Amino acid sequence: MRMEGERAKGPVVLCAGGTGGHLFPAQALAEELVRRGHVIHLMTDERVRDYGKSFPATATHIVPSATVTISSPLLLPGQLLRLWRGYRVARAVLRELRPAAVVGFGGYPSFPPILAAARLGIACCVHDQNAVMGRANRVLARFATRIASSFPYPAGLPAGIGGKLRYTGNPVRDIALRERAAPYPPLRGGPFNLLVFGGSQGARFFSELIPKVVAALPAELRREIKLVQQVRPEDRTIVDAAYNGLGLKVETSAFFPDMPKRVAASHLVICRSGASTIAELGVIGRPAILVPLPHAIENDQLHNAQQFASAGAGWVRNQADLEPAELAAFLTRLRSEEGTLTKAAAAALAQGKPDAAARLADLTEELAGKART
Repeated sequence: MRMEGERAKGPVVLCAGGTGGHLFPAQALAEELVRRGHVIHLMTDERVRDYGKSFPATATHIVPSATVTISSPLLLPGQLLRLWRGYRVARAVLRELRPAAVVGFGGYPSFPPILAAARLGIACCVHDQNAVMGRANRVLARFATRIASSFPYPAGLPAGIGGKLRYTGNPVRDIALRERAAPYPPLRGGPFNLLVFGGSQGARFFSELIPKVVAALPAELRREIKLVQQVRPEDRTIVDAAYNGLGLKVETSAFFPDMPKRVAASHLVICRSGASTIAELGVIGRPAILVPLPHAIENDQLHNAQQFASAGAGWVRNQADLEPAELAAFLTRLRSEEGTLTKAAAAALAQGKPDAAARLADLTEELAGKART
């Protein structure tokens, strides 16, 4: 079923897994497309209730999905059945909406809509945020009309389809673009602003590690630090107690709605290395000590971190090797070498792709038969 006469008139459907790593770049594209006059529909999973509150979609469609775990054969039939149900739901929604184009951002919730779009003859694109292409996107790449990537040469791209690839960069939300190239805060005569966050899967590790690191710092450096740290709600009382009496200014919270502004105010960030985090660090221009999530599929966070650090924008530390005393000594050295931090901040800014959303929007309009002139 091919819908040639309707594509220019239809909405654009974006589909993504319901976590920030997938939804944030989808949101950035949605914001750009809305500015261009497009109507946006979102297909995702139930987790959107936590991460998608500001997503500019006319409607959000929850699509059944499941992570396929081949290593657990007893679970596989149920997972495939759920994906099949998701395909049928997505197909019905797409037939009703008659969209101009469909763009997927990875995660298994994007699998049914992209597959349904391809089968219906609707132009579709998958965007991969990481240096290593995700498993769902690797399969969908064979069905998609185009493949967009945050990196020029993503690892894991299936053989024989490189002609579909477009390098767009990773779209960054408007809230982060407002802090684009924010001036690096002066290091002399003021506090040393340290920001720590880890996302839903990383905050607990930092909640356990960073108080020990701070305790190992020289007392004079602790007095200079202004620490902002994301902490899980259930850990906050313990973390606040650990900082009590250490002689530094601390602000903890389970969620910072203005996180990009916090990044812009920082001298140094300690964080995980998800693709959206790397993209926002680059657009704002802040150096980071990156601790990749150790159990990330395909080690994508490690590859993201290595790309960022190899440009001189930060430093990679493996979680298993981190010792509080060693990290405290490294922070002390960085604080004393002002040129090291400012040079790394400039290198981070050079990695930013503030026009990534516009590039991906251009590609989306091209697929929809509405290329900008």
